Amino acid sequence: MLPQNDSRRLRTRPPRGRLGAALAALAVLLSACGGSADAGGGAAGEPQSGGTLAIGIESDTDVLDPHRAGGWVTYRVNRQMYEALVDEDLTKSSEEAPIPEIVPGLAESWDISPDGLTYTFHLRDGVTFHDGTEFNADAVVFNVRRMTDPGFEYYDARSAGQTVFVWQHLASVTATDPMTVQMTLTQPFSPFLRLLTQGGGGSTGIISPTALQQYGNDEIADHPTGTGPFRFVDRVRGQRITLERNDDYWGEKPYLDQVVFRPLPDPSTRVSALRAGEVDMISVPSPDSVASLEEAGFTVDYSNAPHLWYLSFNMTDPIFSDVRVRQAVNYAINREGMAEDLLRGTVNPAYSVLPPANSAYQENQETYAYDPERARQLLAEAGYADGFSTTLMTSVDGSGQIVPVPMAEYIQQDLAKVGIDVQLDTTEWISYLSKWAEGLPPGTGMGQMSWGMTTPYWINIVTNSSLQAPNGSNVGHYSNPELDALMQQAATATDEATADELWRQAAQMIDQDAALAPIVNDKAPYVLSGDVQGFVNPSEEWWDLKTVWLS
Repeated sequence: MLPQNDSRRLRTRPPRGRLGAALAALAVLLSACGGSADAGGGAAGEPQSGGTLAIGIESDTDVLDPHRAGGWVTYRVNRQMYEALVDEDLTKSSEEAPIPEIVPGLAESWDISPDGLTYTFHLRDGVTFHDGTEFNADAVVFNVRRMTDPGFEYYDARSAGQTVFVWQHLASVTATDPMTVQMTLTQPFSPFLRLLTQGGGGSTGIISPTALQQYGNDEIADHPTGTGPFRFVDRVRGQRITLERNDDYWGEKPYLDQVVFRPLPDPSTRVSALRAGEVDMISVPSPDSVASLEEAGFTVDYSNAPHLWYLSFNMTDPIFSDVRVRQAVNYAINREGMAEDLLRGTVNPAYSVLPPANSAYQENQETYAYDPERARQLLAEAGYADGFSTTLMTSVDGSGQIVPVPMAEYIQQDLAKVGIDVQLDTTEWISYLSKWAEGLPPGTGMGQMSWGMTTPYWINIVTNSSLQAPNGSNVGHYSNPELDALMQQAATATDEATADELWRQAAQMIDQDAALAPIVNDKAPYVLSGDVQGFVNPSEEWWDLKTVWLS
């Protein structure tokens, strides 16, 4: 098992002839000009321009509207086209930067008032959207109002719902001059800047106001128009999304001519496509394939991503409203066994609701070490000595989901050993996101999700009483006023050390109350062919393709 921060890279090149022949087939398959073979023959260390990078991704994506879209797999595409006011530095590996630094994006700099209520963003000059529209303060205000102001002509309730965790304390947004935006909050909110960089449940990427006015809220996703380093070319649902280099990009331009994202939901299919040279890199290899891929000379690149694969319990269910039942489920799951036997060391067991890669994270608290006897005792105390039946809902694929059905079956077997009969309710990823966001329905005791952020504020998003589904991501309808008050203190603390200690206390309270069941933290392996150079797998669930080139 690799240590969590291991970011080793094996740069041995697969046989060139096989790769070149397969990439020629890819050109026909995708009608994509180029491919790795067209990128030039420069040695590693000498970046070459040109070529098409084909990426095998774990599911089809959500809509290409940054405000509406959910899921990391979609944000990895959207962030190549759209940019936010602030960003994270994704040019460093997890080993170099355990938590990505916040850096300027479309705002060159910002000021925060001493009381923590007013943020003044000084915008980057000379930026244009992909349709030629000028980027300025009015464009920012337009986008923010789309996500926050029901009285605005282009307000979009879906976007508002997806990004509520960012804007919930926004009192006003104003363009004070053509290149300056001022945002005023109703309370100090220390996670605000970091939340502007996030993309797992809606993001704050800036869309061209011209394009939004032309296509409207429901059709803009078919005409993505941002300021990012890549521009939209086409999408064939279930088959590919193609982007091309934005030659008018304000910053350092990408080396690649094009990027093609290919949805390949089955892990073995992704591995086969990589071996055949049909794609240049893949996400989420099947755990059993990792060792052989390394032996074949492919790069296997890990990170310390802010990832948590977890279960939410349905607090409206009379069985799971009892904390002893929730604790019993936590004790009954063999996380170590899943990490080693099923997932072959591509994950770490998770014992806390706080995922890695944030300042309040504490490694392996082991609150619920595997103890089936303790689980049986708690069930008997709760009146379920003979067990009970329930339903666990999960997806069949999706970003961060790893191999969700085999993992759910592993949990099903563990719970059966303590008398809990679990039926699985499985759904395709994009449909599952919508189903999950509605909240756990009657008869469903548990729902599974993969999430996390580089801010500890994430635990507020999934447990706060005021953010219960369908108006938030607390899908299990958990309510704990004492926890809410503690997290409010943490979110309004302006001293990071004080805030982090409060977040740790909140996480311990969530763990002790078994509001969720943390299962594993993914090490986010990506597998790359020897021709892919310059890729960095940072401590985040997405990455920057500007630095990638093909040798």
